[in-house]
Amino acid sequence: MDAVTLNDENNKLDADYIKRCLGDLTPLQESRLIQLKKWVAELQKGKVPSDTCLLRFLRARDFNIEKAREMLSHSLIWRKKNQVDKMMNEYQVPSVVQEYFPGGWHHHDKECRPLYLLRLGQMDVKGLVKSVGEEGLLKHTLHICEEGLRLTEEATLTYGRPITTWTLLVDLEGLNMRHLWRPGIRTLLKIIEIVEANYPETMSCVLIIRAPRVFPILWTLVSTFIDETTRSKFLFYGGNDYQGPGGLIDYMPKENIPHILGGECKTVVHEAGLVPKSMYLPGEEMDAARQHLPMSDQSIYRSVSLGRGQVHEMVLLIEEAGSVICWDFDVMKNDVSFSVLRTKVPITHRPEPQSPTGAMGVIDAVMGSDDLHRSVIEKGWREGHEYFRVEPQLICHDGESIQGSHVTSHMGTYILQWRYYESTQHTSPLDIIDSITAPKAKIMYYYETLKSADYRGSMTSLQSCQSGFSSLSSNTNKSANSSCPSR
Repeated sequence: MDAVTLNDENNKLDADYIKRCLGDLTPLQESRLIQLKKWVAELQKGKVPSDTCLLRFLRARDFNIEKAREMLSHSLIWRKKNQVDKMMNEYQVPSVVQEYFPGGWHHHDKECRPLYLLRLGQMDVKGLVKSVGEEGLLKHTLHICEEGLRLTEEATLTYGRPITTWTLLVDLEGLNMRHLWRPGIRTLLKIIEIVEANYPETMSCVLIIRAPRVFPILWTLVSTFIDETTRSKFLFYGGNDYQGPGGLIDYMPKENIPHILGGECKTVVHEAGLVPKSMYLPGEEMDAARQHLPMSDQSIYRSVSLGRGQVHEMVLLIEEAGSVICWDFDVMKNDVSFSVLRTKVPITHRPEPQSPTGAMGVIDAVMGSDDLHRSVIEKGWREGHEYFRVEPQLICHDGESIQGSHVTSHMGTYILQWRYYESTQHTSPLDIIDSITAPKAKIMYYYETLKSADYRGSMTSLQSCQSGFSSLSSNTNKSANSSCPSR
């Protein structure tokens, strides 16, 4: 790309335009903006991002033209690949998000920047993920980001001076351990990664208020994924500190402080509450969503259906004692039993499929008792000898949500096992025939394993992270290696 010199009158920006729309720029910064604009015009051969947009990428890379160009190039490819502009133009906020997402725009801060209020402590993260999927939450987040850009442009025109960022006010009242649900955290990290890469320098500051004792744990998990410059924009207030000097009154006009925070201004952002399980997406729809919206990695959830006599197993090879197995699943239809097993002899692969023989073999094949849904535990194995039950068996009923973890005591093969569950046995010929057409059970599940060192390191960091928050309580919840599943 040819260098653009400051002496070239055709490559200068109008001083009045800079003052009204862009803010103060040094001659070098103006030159870098023109260079980036020229490069994009040559590359795009069409619609070119606004000067305000180009400046955001330049500021995110300290006006290093090569780094800014690389970042912008990746973002333009991402937008084109995922048809972001088309998707946002057609986006309609799902009804479940309208009713249960506790966030919305709330007037402006003292610098006339748009302000978004998010009542994160009142959010049912799991319910939203299960009802709109990870991609649904990502799309809504992108919708908020696009709205923020539009509102800053409107504010610039309204107030006659450059307003290029917006403020985020996060109320953590109600935040507790259920917000540390690992699939939700992973979804949040994916969203942060995408927003950081494609909407840089859009946030003026992030005001975190009513931060409870559990917040340092959440912050430890997500802060390392946030750019250092962005992290410097976070301000934290524990308890009622936000009401005093140096609190919200320093950042918001008094008349705009929401009534839920002790102000006089009514807000449309409600508490939301728990998403009813009746609004959860079926497994097939979540699978389809992640296939048609490849903006993030594949979904962390899998779904499976089980008929009578069928079993579904995940075989895990644990290479270090002390590793932690975590699971989370929802029973979407009928009942299942859930077990965590350990085998005496390591299992490295599933047994070879066997051809059906005899009448019962044919019936097994018709009923779905195939090798995909056959246990790796051999028929001759005895519990307590060739395999061990390391967690008590759970009977899980239609509509229940189960989470749990197990700290392994041995190396070797562990098995997460789900079985179709019936309270009565079926042995007559009519029962066997009836089993062919019996309704299946369905589960959506997620699991992961944490290495011993990673688990110990994460717990150490969680217990010590409070030292960075002088405004928060000096006491945090103590952690324990509980292996008891919870509903």
